[in-house]
Amino acid sequence: MLLKRSLPKIRWKSWVKPWQNVDWLLFCLPIAVSIFGGLMILSTELKQPVADWWWHWMVAGIGVLIALFLSRIRYEVLMQWHWVTYAITNFSLIAVMIVGTSAKGAQRWIPIAGFNVQPSEFAKVGMIITLAALLHRRTASTLEGVFRVLAITAIPWGLIFLQPDLATSMVYGAIVLGMLYWANANPGWLILMISPVVAAILFSISWPLSEPIVLFKELSFGPLGLVWSVAMAIVGWQTLPWRRFGLGAIGAWTLNILGGELGVFAWNHILKEYQKDRLTVFMNPDHDPLGAGYHLIQSRIAIGAGEIWGWGLFKGPMTQLNFVPEQHTDFIFSAVGEEFGFIGCLLVLFVFCLICLRLLHIAQTAKDNFGSLLAIGVLSMIVFQVIVNVGMTVGLAPVAGIPLPWMSYGRSAMLTNFIALGIVESVANFRQRQKYY
Repeated sequence: MLLKRSLPKIRWKSWVKPWQNVDWLLFCLPIAVSIFGGLMILSTELKQPVADWWWHWMVAGIGVLIALFLSRIRYEVLMQWHWVTYAITNFSLIAVMIVGTSAKGAQRWIPIAGFNVQPSEFAKVGMIITLAALLHRRTASTLEGVFRVLAITAIPWGLIFLQPDLATSMVYGAIVLGMLYWANANPGWLILMISPVVAAILFSISWPLSEPIVLFKELSFGPLGLVWSVAMAIVGWQTLPWRRFGLGAIGAWTLNILGGELGVFAWNHILKEYQKDRLTVFMNPDHDPLGAGYHLIQSRIAIGAGEIWGWGLFKGPMTQLNFVPEQHTDFIFSAVGEEFGFIGCLLVLFVFCLICLRLLHIAQTAKDNFGSLLAIGVLSMIVFQVIVNVGMTVGLAPVAGIPLPWMSYGRSAMLTNFIALGIVESVANFRQRQKYY
């Protein structure tokens, strides 16, 4: 009798054993967010003849199974195949340009078995694996290591930029910066890496003057851009190894001057009007209330209408009457704000904070640098997407088309997030046993 009672316990333990060290809090939180996201998608499409909420849950279920499978496989295997992963990543991005389908002015999807697959989403995980393997073998404490990472990243980043997919290319930038910082890169170098982008913006701002300073017909700059370039010259002089004759300072100053001028040239001659509107409309959406600013205006009104506690599930008037375009994808957070109010928004952000804290904990307790870098790469990806998406819906960031992880509708993005989760859970599962707090 005692033997029979003990048998089920033995079987149960043997079945659970492959996942005994998995971080179950980290695993369950994204599942909860996915379930809640499906409810929000259902609310946004309640009066429409579509069932994206059902697909959202179905793809999430597939993602959970993939994550469970990956979490019981030793993540060290990925390091042996990182160049194969890198090759597959680039091949898929090239394939999009050849056989991909276009929508909304961009060619980003490949039709497979009746579904549109977005390789640029899966490429995020591919790049995290590749960069983690490179930085595991050689840290970013030297400029040679940093340049090596940038050279490897340049090819897939360029292919994504050509689709064009500016939003995803920005996510790549966040992943690279986060992983370089974790791999002991000098913070000053990271500032210099993003400084040309800042210079490109500041060179177009004439404040405090009425007009930018014009030297030649095609060469002008704003005072803020000049001040920024001088500041970056000081950073270069302090952090770069070429201090003799001020070469570090001169190089940093030149980099920012060129970046600023290229930014002005791109703004005046390369970017199309709708692209300019998407980048600037968040500062003054009322300038074009029925065009480029319509999304932001309706999103802010919906969030504001929720006040403290919200209208309740399926009761938000703007959500139910479809006033917010693309609400089931990029603007899903506005539905949360309207139907669950300020408290609901805080709870959603709190859950994302918990997810990020668990990712950081796994990065700190991983048994090797490769596992730690994998977790940091995923953390950088999630943090950047959450900040930009939420900032976009409340009018604090440009409309960039970045989905909210596990909540926005998007099959490729959903699978990518769960694949990344499964890899990080493998890092947790195969480290030395830790006590969770």
